[in-house]
Amino acid sequence: MKLQSLIDQFIAYRQALGEIWLNNCTPRAFGRFMGTEASLEDVTPESVRAFLAGKGALTQTWHIKLSGLRSLYQYALSRGLVDTVPLPLMSPVRPAAFEPYIYSQAELMSLFKAAETVAWARTLYAGDLHRILLLIYSAGLRVSELISLDRGDVGLNECVLKVQQSKFGKTRLVPFSPQLRDKLSAVEARHKATEGITPFFVTPGGNRICTYTLQNYFRRLRNECGITRHDGARYEPRIHDLRHSFAVHRLTSWYRNGDDVQLLLPHLSVYLGHVHLRATQVYLSMTPELLGEASRRFENYALGGNND
Repeated sequence: MKLQSLIDQFIAYRQALGEIWLNNCTPRAFGRFMGTEASLEDVTPESVRAFLAGKGALTQTWHIKLSGLRSLYQYALSRGLVDTVPLPLMSPVRPAAFEPYIYSQAELMSLFKAAETVAWARTLYAGDLHRILLLIYSAGLRVSELISLDRGDVGLNECVLKVQQSKFGKTRLVPFSPQLRDKLSAVEARHKATEGITPFFVTPGGNRICTYTLQNYFRRLRNECGITRHDGARYEPRIHDLRHSFAVHRLTSWYRNGDDVQLLLPHLSVYLGHVHLRATQVYLSMTPELLGEASRRFENYALGGNND
């Protein structure tokens, strides 16, 4: 049996169960790695280890890949399609968990201001880097979601985004402020002078912007602003951390305003496009400032005081 046939059969099975299986990209990637003509007999422990190792240093991705392959081979074993499993019995020690960087308000203002006037982002229209960063932060978007936005997804009259190409295949509506609408209107006005443009953010050549290019632009902007980590973490602040910063800042604001955070947390989860509430609850312990606000709220409650 061809490996690709097993992969197609396995993914169809998971989808038939009504699952949004979050790790189906791993079997697909393994199929590409082995080649379309590879049979199940061609898969060896050595080829599996080569796929898992990739080209860089060990990261959490190694374990994510292994989990995806385990599911694939459990399916194959249960149906008698394979007799042995070529997966490693021992796993390397997991690297330290990735810690998102939470930008301070001063750092955000520095980034937004600097992005307004950059002249080196040549594959973006003037001002679009500024608009992109504002939208990612204020709407809590993933970078992939922003890049996938089409013109029809940006409701300027209603101040609502329709996020369709989300990480978990869910469509959600995300409101944005009238102030941001004014900035996005300039993009739509530019499109009206151009026929046949579907993506909302495009290069001067009319193509959808590229994730890799946007990440590189942000890295240069961050360096120009002098923003760096001082906590010994492996990764420098990323553009995706704007989304994490939005969530933490929103929670901090709710605590300070005396709002019922536990009641509002599910709403934030939907806003961010999380599948499980626990993915949003992680933000509750992400910064000392937020932990301090939560602790103060609990102390007031425990001592019979108010939430002010």
